[in-house]
Amino acid sequence: MLTGPELLEMLNQLGDCPKTELARRCGYVVIKKDGSEQTKFTQFYEAILEAKGISLSGSASVGKGGRKLSYKAKVQGNGNLLVGMAYTAMLDLQVGDEFTIKLSDKKGITLIPVGSEDPDE
Repeated sequence: MLTGPELLEMLNQLGDCPKTELARRCGYVVIKKDGSEQTKFTQFYEAILEAKGISLSGSASVGKGGRKLSYKAKVQGNGNLLVGMAYTAMLDLQVGDEFTIKLSDKKGITLIPVGSEDPDE
């Protein structure tokens, strides 16, 4: 299984491949007892985040002054809900990225990138 700079380099080389093929080519596949293959997507995505310097261990210090991420947001006085720069960096979001806002009946909000499939539809 590739990790670190080697993983990022392989992803750059492979370009716009299906995600299963990316994981397979980077070594994130195991052979089960019955001979079938199982793709280890969780390990694959965690390795990508680690290679980009993002830790999911809960002790990641991201942001000014080394503050730890709280994974909480608060509605501001003007009614806006702000998602901080540390979170958009973790998701590799770029200026101009667009999202469809989906509201749930339990006051939940889901942001779906424009052009991607909504998993609930």
